[in-house]
Amino acid sequence: MGSLTERCKRNGYPAASFFFSSTGSIGRRTKTAFVTTIAHQLAQHRQDVKEAIAAAIEADSIVFKKNLHVQMETIVLEPLRAVAEDNNRGLRGVIIVDGLDECEVERIHDTGTTRSKVKPTPARTNAQDQLEILQVLFQALLDPAFTFRILVASRPERVFREFFDPQNSVAPFSRKLDLHEDYNADADIALFLEAQFNLIRRRYNLPHTWPPHGAIQTLVKNASSQFIYAATVVRFLDMGHREPPNALLEAILKTRAAGRVASNPFEQLDVLYTHILESSPDPPLSIRWIRAIKAIHNAPLISDDLRVASHINLFLETDSQGSEAEHLLGNLHSLVRVPSPSEQTSIQYSFYHKSLLDFLNNRDRCGHLHQHQNIPVFLWDRFNRACLSTFILC
Repeated sequence: MGSLTERCKRNGYPAASFFFSSTGSIGRRTKTAFVTTIAHQLAQHRQDVKEAIAAAIEADSIVFKKNLHVQMETIVLEPLRAVAEDNNRGLRGVIIVDGLDECEVERIHDTGTTRSKVKPTPARTNAQDQLEILQVLFQALLDPAFTFRILVASRPERVFREFFDPQNSVAPFSRKLDLHEDYNADADIALFLEAQFNLIRRRYNLPHTWPPHGAIQTLVKNASSQFIYAATVVRFLDMGHREPPNALLEAILKTRAAGRVASNPFEQLDVLYTHILESSPDPPLSIRWIRAIKAIHNAPLISDDLRVASHINLFLETDSQGSEAEHLLGNLHSLVRVPSPSEQTSIQYSFYHKSLLDFLNNRDRCGHLHQHQNIPVFLWDRFNRACLSTFILC
């Protein structure tokens, strides 16, 4: 979706976008910044729209604390109406919303008791916040001043199936494209692998016969129309591993599904994740680090400044003089975005795809790699170690 947004902008077609990510910052995981982000991006396309939105914000300075419906009406729809009335020339374009299924319910800090704790907002679920965003977009769609097409990309969870079900609407208002049923991704995956393998072959001065005959076809079959599988393979081959890409590819091609789960659509992806995680010198501890990083990212009371890689390393490493982070994550760069040493004081760890965390949280899928240790217990143990280490140094 990111490339589609950029293509729209290059072709002079106004576009605003919001990409939800359950592995990203809090602003990308919740609905809080959704409407304000759309309004900000729309303001960049025309000066009169920018001025109208700025005037709306000045007239209602607490609009950002109000619900999404009020925000949409105040800082998007009213400014667009004003612009259309002034010069009879509306702003046309597209609104792109990706990963809406990864929008999570907001969390609040409970100060109503003497013992402070964090808990989900009562009576709210992820699906309710996702539905609210869909309703806000539909509200905008019904306004004549809102001359935008809306593109929503998501997994087909129940809330989306029900919302877009034609039987639940008097008049159909959307078109559905099911990438699993209406689009065969195999040709695009094969083209992607061929292009990337050509780059790797030149970079590592491999023979022109590489990859071996049938390798790309096997990988396309293993991908089962999941682009993340092909992207993970390419990152794994080109991650600066100690072994050359041809040896790594041979190892991937030799892996076989164990058939742990009947009718598992992610079987080959699970095999690939298992193979990569087992390349770590200590897979169990590496997985605890991954899950701990995710837990820290999700903690609502920790500021973004404290989530940077250097602070997480300081918190999780048992030896402040060692390089435990590189030792554990060095072979996992195809799964985890690991900032370079010069960036670790300002950049956070992140994950390339939510499917890795889904895999690790599902005992049936990850098998012997499943972690029995409670991550809060692991974090508490590392916190005590960090405190003790600081006390001794002092």
